[in-house]
Amino acid sequence: MGFKCGIVGLPNVGKSTLFNALTNSSKAQAENFPFCTIEPNIGIVPVPDNRLDKLVEISNSTKKIYTTISFIDIAGLVSGASKGEGLGNKFLSHIREVDAVIHMIRCFESNNIQSVNKDINPIRDLEIIETEMKLADLESIQKRLDKKTKKINDKKVNEILELTSNCINNDIDISEVFKNFSDKEVKLSGLLSLKPKLFVCNVDEQSVSKGNKYTDDFVEKYGPDKTIIISAEIENQINKLEQKEKADYMQLIGMEETGLSNLIKKGYKLLNLETFFTSGSAESRAWTIKKNSLAPVAAGEIHSDFERGFIKAETVSYDDFILNNGWLESKNNGKMRLEGKDYVVKDGDILNFRFNS
Repeated sequence: MGFKCGIVGLPNVGKSTLFNALTNSSKAQAENFPFCTIEPNIGIVPVPDNRLDKLVEISNSTKKIYTTISFIDIAGLVSGASKGEGLGNKFLSHIREVDAVIHMIRCFESNNIQSVNKDINPIRDLEIIETEMKLADLESIQKRLDKKTKKINDKKVNEILELTSNCINNDIDISEVFKNFSDKEVKLSGLLSLKPKLFVCNVDEQSVSKGNKYTDDFVEKYGPDKTIIISAEIENQINKLEQKEKADYMQLIGMEETGLSNLIKKGYKLLNLETFFTSGSAESRAWTIKKNSLAPVAAGEIHSDFERGFIKAETVSYDDFILNNGWLESKNNGKMRLEGKDYVVKDGDILNFRFNS
């Protein structure tokens, strides 16, 4: 499954630099002028997981396959984007394809980097972007409601469109939508302003470990759970270092973990995701699913035939698999279970599916 994150923000806040750092590439242009990025850059990044490394060792696997996260560097938005300013309509359409939105916010001063605004104000900058997304949604909602049908499958979506429109037009907290509909139903609406979101405060080197006055104000308003403090430039530099040099440098500047690691953790929590594994001599592999997924749904992540023909899932918890050194001893010691269609998969489960082909 993995998940797809779109990086959005005003021009020149560090989106492309962050993209390069996260994907450890120079794929995205990062220049000091607005609208440098026009077509979105896409990078697919393996999700590091020490558990998978251990499974490869125990199963003597030929291949190790991480689950992935996709980052999409979407060009800078400006006030008026919903009406086409700065090629805004095209940029906004790219956001519709992602599972979650990463709002990149500039939280540092610099005379060397242009800004579309005269001063640094992260809260105002975020409000500009969110306003443009809401305005784009209102236009989309109106068009869709004008064409709405009475099909049963469309009823919930139409209700979501109407409630979202009411929230935006009357300045009501848009979280009201989530109180009335499931996450799955909300996702079907495809609305930009309802996308799950993370906030990345881009800071200078001096502010990496403790933040600064801009990040303090931002976190006070939006809370720490969805906010990540990153120096995109420092992340970019770190990713060019060898492993030992990387660890030493991070310790020197007081970084406990990389921005990628922090983004993944908060992204998984935000989207309610977890990981299960398959492991054998051919390969050990990580798979991403929604929390509380049933076994057949997990099987479907591997192949749709597995879900349709699901019979049972041979299941061992990660701790038991490691303690018993693999499948054979787990089975001999009674740690392998046969689970049916009603089994709720747990994070870290190692699964082998039985199915009718």
